[in-house]
Amino acid sequence: MTSLATILVADDDRSIRTVLAQALGRAGYDVRSTGNASTLWRWVSDGEGDLVITDVVMPDESGLDLLPRIKKLRPDLRIIVMSAQNTLLTAVKATQRGAFEYLPKPFDLRELVGVVQRALSTPRCAPEAAAAAEDEEQLPLIGRSPAMQEIYRTLARLMGTDLTVMITGESGTGKELVARALHDYGKRRNGPFVAINMAAIPRELIESEMFGHEKGAFTGATQRYPGRFEQAEGGTLFLDEIGDMPPEAQTRLLRVLQEGEYTTVGGRTPIRANVRIVAATHRDLTQLIRQGLFREDLFYRLNVVPIRLPPLRERAEDIPELIRHFLTLAASEGLPPKTIDAQAMDRLKRHRWPGNVRELENLVRRLAALYSQEVIGLDVIEGELLGAPASEGGGGVDENEGLSGSVERHLREYFSSHGEALPPPGVYDRVLREVERPLINLTLEATRGNQIKAAQILGLNRNTLRKKIRDLDIPVSRGSLK
Repeated sequence: MTSLATILVADDDRSIRTVLAQALGRAGYDVRSTGNASTLWRWVSDGEGDLVITDVVMPDESGLDLLPRIKKLRPDLRIIVMSAQNTLLTAVKATQRGAFEYLPKPFDLRELVGVVQRALSTPRCAPEAAAAAEDEEQLPLIGRSPAMQEIYRTLARLMGTDLTVMITGESGTGKELVARALHDYGKRRNGPFVAINMAAIPRELIESEMFGHEKGAFTGATQRYPGRFEQAEGGTLFLDEIGDMPPEAQTRLLRVLQEGEYTTVGGRTPIRANVRIVAATHRDLTQLIRQGLFREDLFYRLNVVPIRLPPLRERAEDIPELIRHFLTLAASEGLPPKTIDAQAMDRLKRHRWPGNVRELENLVRRLAALYSQEVIGLDVIEGELLGAPASEGGGGVDENEGLSGSVERHLREYFSSHGEALPPPGVYDRVLREVERPLINLTLEATRGNQIKAAQILGLNRNTLRKKIRDLDIPVSRGSLK
């Protein structure tokens, strides 16, 4: 087989060097491998190799520190960085210092071979000057799960661009943190970061808030007001909860994205917009488009690069690291230092976290502030979670607790995640009795009295449904299935 290219591999783990040599050899490449940075630097200095694959941590020098020297000596040499230090900072540093790609360990060998092929076939050009990365303590995002690794890689690729980004995810997943990371590590980091939440501003004021207004433009406009676009000039404008933007403002925003300019409310002179747009929503915009509530053309203008943030229940392996981070923050604010024992940590990993990372942070702060023990045990956690079920089993209605208990549980989870006090006792029973009876009635009507099908639809055990029918005095037809 004719060799395609020579790959230089540097990793202090012999087994990884062996696996990479075998995989790349089967793909037709010549491979030279070493366990230290000094040998790799000698090979590069001698003009050897068509591509470098290097680890970050090596006994004599960090692969990240070696990157700028390699790029200065041989700007066209492609470098792939791999690391078990799977943080956003690692991905950003690798990209900023000239790496073609960053791969977190463990990686898929087929993916790595694909990256090598792409690196060798992509036209080469001199990289932009690398920017200084922030300190490890300032990391905005926490987590080493595969889902977070993919987000880190995407963010690292976007740092040197002005592409419009759409961030989606449930409430509490950290959408604004991602937007801030794009700004703080990107080329607009020296400009302002300005956020506007569409759901928090009265609909009639959104256009004025976004684009500003002139004096006398409307009743109460006693002076000129610079809108968020003007405030974000040269930086990043974060449009949070974009799904709540009213139609009139959608039309004006579309014009800004198409023409690159806007006018203030009451103004006539167009103003050039020099901002990067990052939008976010927890809503399904495609559904809003079908309902006629969101412009399809605006959606495509905003959704240039989509980023989906996973809910916390989909990355439960990140929970211990997140908890340690929040406990450290609490201690730095003067709260007593705490740790979580193994059983309690396991229970936290199995919780559904309807409020996501925000709910977890609120819980950790309560633990640090309200409990005297240094080590938090399972009994405290069970009390804080109010008996909520673990994530196994799909998170539906528990067949033993019935609709009333299930809804009550979810309401308690909601209030707990938002750090709010619970309503007075008895509210649940009064409200749910008014809701539960007609709900069961409608379901029985839809199934023509078939209690087995009705129980399945409601997510109840059949015996539980029969008990509800009896307790709520719900009439059933004689021909219904018992």
